[in-house]
Amino acid sequence: MPHPGWSTFSFEGIGTQWEISTPDSLVPAVRREVLETVAAYDKTWSRFRPDSLVSGLSRGPGIITLPEHAVALQKLYSVLYRLSDGAMTPLIGSSLERLGYDAGYALVPSGNPLAPPRWEDVLDWTGTDLAAKEPVVLDVGAAGKGQLVDLLGEILLATDHTDFLVDGSGDMLHAGSHPVTVALEHPYNPRQAIGTVELNNSALCASASNRRTWGDGLHHVLDGTTGEPIHTTVATWAMAASALVADGLATALFMLEPARLEEEFDFSWLSVSSSGVAAFSTGFEGRLFT
Repeated sequence: MPHPGWSTFSFEGIGTQWEISTPDSLVPAVRREVLETVAAYDKTWSRFRPDSLVSGLSRGPGIITLPEHAVALQKLYSVLYRLSDGAMTPLIGSSLERLGYDAGYALVPSGNPLAPPRWEDVLDWTGTDLAAKEPVVLDVGAAGKGQLVDLLGEILLATDHTDFLVDGSGDMLHAGSHPVTVALEHPYNPRQAIGTVELNNSALCASASNRRTWGDGLHHVLDGTTGEPIHTTVATWAMAASALVADGLATALFMLEPARLEEEFDFSWLSVSSSGVAAFSTGFEGRLFT
């Protein structure tokens, strides 16, 4: 929770609720820049709006030029795609649509689960240049919200806000001399917490299969090698220097053993299995309730 007496700027963006907490209120120009950045990110990446930059690729092959922030996003996705042998992929959108999580929110599967195409077969993504050889449904939701958290943090730092908490519905970035204690949402009851953790000049992101569910056993965390929902894990948290990395790793923890990720990333983590067992890294200095 932000500190008592801090000012909070609340708004909606990319389909979710946001809060930016600072000791002093954000002036209108900063608020405007924040909202414009959120709107631009949605206009670039949303697969739910027909006028987004990436949605054109779902209608046919083509080449697009992405904003500069796509460089870091591509780098993270390429590493996680390699480590997971394709289980985590930016092409998962077609599998989500097949299961009913489409632009119209049909929430009714149109067929059995189907794996998306392999990245190396249909997509050439180098930095800001992206070319699709056939129609593809891009979905960077596994790390995109975290990156947007970082982009808003950059705006705050550039406008001399050195103490802040950016909270994009549970994906958080903290900066400053006043650490905050964050509740860890119970995977089966959003009104309860399973513990707390202190956030101190770092990012904390969560992924939970209960956040977007529909139908019998259907949720939004899919295995890119099968197109099927993952049921062995129900909730994960990752803490890292950036929200981009923390968000991507929180999703990757559904698909990979933490030790494999620890070989290439500096982060701490907590994971709750479908049997209710919690596991965590030595660096995740939180308090779990019994």
